[in-house]
Amino acid sequence: MEHLASLFSLAYRYAYMRQLGFAVAVAVFLWNGPLPAERAHVVCAVGGRSLTVGEVEDRWSPLPAFQQALFGATPAAARLGFVNDVLVPELLYAAEADARSLSRRPAAVFELQRARSSATLRAVRQRLGGPETILAADVQRYYDEHASLFHAPERVALWRILCPSRQEAMDVLEQVQRAPVPKTFTDLARERSMDKATHLRSGSLGFVALDGTSNQPGLHVDPAVVRAALTVKDGELVPRVIAEGERFAVVWRRGTVAATHRTVDASAAQIRSTLWKQRVEGAEKALLDALRASKVTEVHAELLDNLVLPGPDAAILVPEVIRR
Repeated sequence: MEHLASLFSLAYRYAYMRQLGFAVAVAVFLWNGPLPAERAHVVCAVGGRSLTVGEVEDRWSPLPAFQQALFGATPAAARLGFVNDVLVPELLYAAEADARSLSRRPAAVFELQRARSSATLRAVRQRLGGPETILAADVQRYYDEHASLFHAPERVALWRILCPSRQEAMDVLEQVQRAPVPKTFTDLARERSMDKATHLRSGSLGFVALDGTSNQPGLHVDPAVVRAALTVKDGELVPRVIAEGERFAVVWRRGTVAATHRTVDASAAQIRSTLWKQRVEGAEKALLDALRASKVTEVHAELLDNLVLPGPDAAILVPEVIRR
């Protein structure tokens, strides 16, 4: 073990936490890549808790060099500063939490459970790797199978007032032509349009493709309306009434969105992110299903009927010790 003397030197015997009013015995080993056996050596002890060389190394090593330098002017001083300023206070606060039995408070138990749950999910993501691990072949396959996400036809923004008869539609059209401003069309759409799904938003049909599909979920437009709108320019009223089955429409073309075509290279980052999220969700679900099958032994859902749920103002009645 003599060769270890050149790798580890005892820098300090004691470090005093004067601001807390007591001393903490600290033995700090200054290492350059400790051997596995040396990772078990205790660096410092606080009450019933201790830190080993390996535990300190695991916390210290991931820090970038500029952060390490903040703890001391030399590597040895920086490592000592990190132990004294970061790790020892953590042990002290943890020891005090034990002394106060804080870990048994409902709020603390909940936070601990969430922390462990989040750490488990982080471990799953770390094992899977990042979006960059998604293969190019998988990106191409997704691109081919979801072409509508990357290629969109030209669409026109349409406002429409749907009337029960041609005569009523012609009357509406004349009123809009006399005062061709959005307020006129909006007011008439609210008062006269039979399409109750759109009459409160100026009769807006969204951005509509030539086949009548709209970017508004669940909305499809008669292609005849779109063809008529294409005969005028953006911002112009269609100068005639358009038949929609047994009803008649007054249409205002509000704008145009050009066709888009994104290449697989331009979409690769987005696709990798999507596939990675799907991979993570699948792995998390698989883990949860396996844990549920092996760990959940009893479920008594009927007992939930005995829960007394507090009203919205009941928080003021909950003791402070529980709410914290």
